[in-house]
Amino acid sequence: MVFKRRDQLPFTQRLREFVLPRTGWLRAVKYVGLRIKRLPDSPHRIALGLSIGVVVSFTPFFGLHMIFGVVLARLVRANGLAGFLGTFFGNPLTFPFIVGLSFGVGRWLTGAEGEPLTAANVHESFYQALQGLKSTAKSWFGFGSSEIERMAGFWNEIFWPYLLGGILMGPLFGLATYVLARPMIKVYQGHRRKKLMAKIRKQAATDRAEG
Repeated sequence: MVFKRRDQLPFTQRLREFVLPRTGWLRAVKYVGLRIKRLPDSPHRIALGLSIGVVVSFTPFFGLHMIFGVVLARLVRANGLAGFLGTFFGNPLTFPFIVGLSFGVGRWLTGAEGEPLTAANVHESFYQALQGLKSTAKSWFGFGSSEIERMAGFWNEIFWPYLLGGILMGPLFGLATYVLARPMIKVYQGHRRKKLMAKIRKQAATDRAEG
């Protein structure tokens, strides 16, 4: 490839730059807010899409949040781009809260024991699980040994509590997002519509004066 890096960065550095981009997450958040304001759709569909994205952010399907946000939003006839933007609720600033809440609720419901996990611990656990899954897949073709036992431990101790807690808590935050976002979007669209109409009337008046 023409623009491919010759010296590939280590995985840990690539992960760090993804979580903490050089441009800064504050700039990314501002961009998301601007895009939400300019979405050409009804307040209901935009707010519903945002809420879907927030719900998805509570699930342990890392790397698939944006795809799920768009697909699920379209399934319920919400704005797909709003579903995509809503997944930005899950970011380095909020992940510690999301992880703590999802795990806390999930472990309480399943009766699982153990020390509280941090967002960094969770990401490392998922990374190790993916490596175990890769090794297991290779073993099916005679390369290496299976690590399916480690996958079973990951499922019982990490994935299942996280998924259960996220499924229960995500919709609550999604509902709160919808309740807050819909009237705000409606007010903004009304204000923007008035400014546009005023601009059109001013231009029409100018044209009549020149004519």
